[in-house]
Amino acid sequence: MASNIRSVVTLVAIGVICWVVAFVVALAVGADAKIIWTCVVGAVLGLTGIRYSIRRNKRSGI
Repeated sequence: MASNIRSVVTLVAIGVICWVVAFVVALAVGADAKIIWTCVVGAVLGLTGIRYSIRRNKRSGI
């Protein structure tokens, strides 16, 4: 069970890292505010997903 939650958290963490990289690139290029906010919201939702997955695993043992 522990490896399952580890793989889920790893996958979501990779997604968060991709959103952060996209955010940095968008800032460097001078992208529209909508694109920058999309990157921010994507990273925040990813962090929320990591937190949710860990809490759910502790509660029910996925």
